[in-house]
Amino acid sequence: MPLPFDTAGTGPPVVLLHAGVADRRMWAAQIPALAERYRVLAPDLPGYGDAPLEPGPLSNVAEVVAFLDELGIPAAALVGASFGGPVALEVATAHPGRVTALVLLCPGLRGVAPTAASDAFDEEEERLLEGGDIDGAVALNVDTWLGPDADDDARRLLTEMQRRAFEVQLAADEWPDPPILVPDEVDLSSIAVPTTVVLGELDVDWLQTAARQVAAAVPGATLVELDWAGHLPGMERPAEIAALVLAALGTGTSER
Repeated sequence: MPLPFDTAGTGPPVVLLHAGVADRRMWAAQIPALAERYRVLAPDLPGYGDAPLEPGPLSNVAEVVAFLDELGIPAAALVGASFGGPVALEVATAHPGRVTALVLLCPGLRGVAPTAASDAFDEEEERLLEGGDIDGAVALNVDTWLGPDADDDARRLLTEMQRRAFEVQLAADEWPDPPILVPDEVDLSSIAVPTTVVLGELDVDWLQTAARQVAAAVPGATLVELDWAGHLPGMERPAEIAALVLAALGTGTSER
């Protein structure tokens, strides 16, 4: 089933990959600015927003590549926030010819050592969900992932998006054959496109480590550290991050 998506603009294609606590709505404030120079596409990945899940194995790489194929796009720049960051890196590893540039906003990375803070978050989220306290789990995520510059509208939107993700994913977990995410490999040393990694200095410790590791291992990558940002800077200061993405993509995209 094709991924639902929002689109605007013309020019070189740029695909926006949302965070794991969000869906394509997180990009709404940035799409108009990006669309002044690019053909912007913001899909929902399976299990988020309007994209349903299906039983059995799930590969987000396969989903993104199929999305590009359906739209006749040979290659695109990928902008990934949080969970969208490793998805973008997986695509760039498995299909390097399909990616023209990467902008990774506070990306995750498998294999980063857990910390006391990450363990505490995981334990509290699990406790709330097992106890049926969806509202509490949503609030925990909103409080953890949005930095102090996020306004009330951003908090309301993230609350809606995270609740939607929990509803879809928890229901699917009860299926006889539940979806199983099959992550693709990431080879940071093989990435050969212009790459910008953004780190929020108010982000949680383990994801600051992830961003630094990605920036250090991708050849030629640029690390941008934002002293005001939490984990979702695009929802905290949308206009500033739109300008940052435009600057990062300025020399990293081309028609293909």
